[in-house]
Amino acid sequence: MEIVRFGVGHRRPEGPAGSLNVAGQVIVSGPGGVISELAFGRNAAIEPHSNPNATWFVVIEGGGFVRVGEEQGLVAAGEAVFWPPQVPHAAWTDQSRMRAIVVELGAGEAAPGMIVEGTGREVRSGSPAAGSSPGRLTVGSSPRYDPKEGEPF
Repeated sequence: MEIVRFGVGHRRPEGPAGSLNVAGQVIVSGPGGVISELAFGRNAAIEPHSNPNATWFVVIEGGGFVRVGEEQGLVAAGEAVFWPPQVPHAAWTDQSRMRAIVVELGAGEAAPGMIVEGTGREVRSGSPAAGSSPGRLTVGSSPRYDPKEGEPF
């Protein structure tokens, strides 16, 4: 059995390239992909970028904002956003903090035939769960952001 530690005390303080106030830790990396933890402080950001692999951004604590292509929206703990290959994407916070697990699937690893737990929907290589358009945010249960009310989380 192999136990990999991540979280407080194990993160690189500089975070990924093109980030501000984000710390990160690679949990595992191999031919099938990379799994990392990212911790966003207040007013943190990962600048818009793209990569050749399908990626899931899974928020496990707090919340913030995400951009996929030209769309942006709120994301909170218990929600995941699909970042398709070659589509610019970003994530950031204002006054809140956010922790996320990032699952970057290796080339061809977007798992045709993989079933998204609890949905019965199939995920095809290079696209999000059935019913969503590649490179688009899906409509979820996140509250609307009202700047007068402060951070939503």
